[in-house]
Amino acid sequence: MSLESAVERAFPARAPKSAPLSPARVDEQVLSITETRPPLSWYAAFAVAGSVMTMGFAMIGYTVYRGIGVWGNNVPVGWAFDITNFVFWVGIGADAHFGDIFLPAALAQRHRPLRGGHDAIRRHVRRHLPLIHTGRPWLAAFWLFPIPTSAAWGQFLLALFGTCSPFRLLHGVGAFLVRGAVARLASLRDRARAARAVIFSILSLGWTGSARHWVHYEKAYMILAGLATPLVLSVHSVVSFDFATSVLPGWHSTIFPPYFVVGAIFSGFAMVVTVLVIVRWAMKLDNLITMNHLDVMNKVILTTGLIVGLAYFTEFFIGWYSQALYEQEMFRLRMFGPYGWAFWVMFSCNVLVPQIFWFRAMRRSVPVMFAVAILVNVGMWFERFVIITPTLAQDFLPSSWGMFIPTIFDIGILLGSFGLFFTLILVFARVLPVISTTEVKMDLPGAQPHRTPSHHPPLPPLPRGEGAAAGGGGD
Repeated sequence: MSLESAVERAFPARAPKSAPLSPARVDEQVLSITETRPPLSWYAAFAVAGSVMTMGFAMIGYTVYRGIGVWGNNVPVGWAFDITNFVFWVGIGADAHFGDIFLPAALAQRHRPLRGGHDAIRRHVRRHLPLIHTGRPWLAAFWLFPIPTSAAWGQFLLALFGTCSPFRLLHGVGAFLVRGAVARLASLRDRARAARAVIFSILSLGWTGSARHWVHYEKAYMILAGLATPLVLSVHSVVSFDFATSVLPGWHSTIFPPYFVVGAIFSGFAMVVTVLVIVRWAMKLDNLITMNHLDVMNKVILTTGLIVGLAYFTEFFIGWYSQALYEQEMFRLRMFGPYGWAFWVMFSCNVLVPQIFWFRAMRRSVPVMFAVAILVNVGMWFERFVIITPTLAQDFLPSSWGMFIPTIFDIGILLGSFGLFFTLILVFARVLPVISTTEVKMDLPGAQPHRTPSHHPPLPPLPRGEGAAAGGGGD
């Protein structure tokens, strides 16, 4: 018996867990999800999410019919669940822009599958129906758009809706068409038949994957990223101005713009992790959405959680150091007043829970990261609630204090917003690829021509005359 055969018998070769990735295998794994019947788990999840969404729309319909008096809002608490939900979902959407712009540069090509999750968040998250907060949407909808009128300032004072909405819409539509969607739709077009082929041919806008198309693709990406970079910082800063420009204790603070921006990134990344874990498990995409991707996401959650915790302590320090009586009393009431339980839920979920990600084993445990992501989103929702409701409930004069108690309509609309979000996510995952196959292929072996494989020796340079004669560009 030879030495080689003895070694093979003692240490038999293990079969690889999965075949190596190839462009064809990536297409088959990702695109076939949209072409085959979804599993029963998809139907069960869609039924639950759709039922919750329908319940939310029913609550909204009744609110429009009867008025916002069916909510728990009162005097002095004129804002409560409505604006809390609004700010929460704006934060989720603002984070998607951050991920689209900075993740490719920060995480390099090996983390490209993350962008599919961010794209899904960006396209499907919606601000929480701001029209119904006006009470009479059929009369107030006109005033939510920046249309010049005969008034001195027209409607341009409505910066929250008038300034942010058009630019976010423009960026969202442009990013959807340019950053990956056209190439993915072209891949579906090449595999589809009959009516589906016609639909995807129209939507793919004639994409062929030629070098000319890729050049324009990269240029358009850089232009959109440049336009959206200030948008990332301005959207939630503008939202924070609704509070920071007031004179109420607890709101009148210059820390609010960066505080809100970091909080938006914090909650948005937690929501992306939630979606990625579900999609990774349900669609068997472990080899594309790898543990390394999720590990990096958890590091971002840990980092932004530390910044949010610093913002909490800074806010309390400013209130104490200012020696302003009303400011100090407001922070005391936040911690130990009637809504103190909400404050401690917020602090525990946003500051204490993410500290578990200091341990690598916890960052790479799917059940742990899923639980942490959900708790972070719970904490971030309570953060907006703690900022808004206690401040309005306990004003300068104790004689005008009041309590907010949510009604079934407040809770129903809140749950309905989550039902709408996950329903749209499930529809998106059923109709379109959840991962940008073209960008995954860009990182496969052999996709980068300037990289020479280690098992092939580099080719010797051509002589100067031969290179010039062959079109190699001499000088």
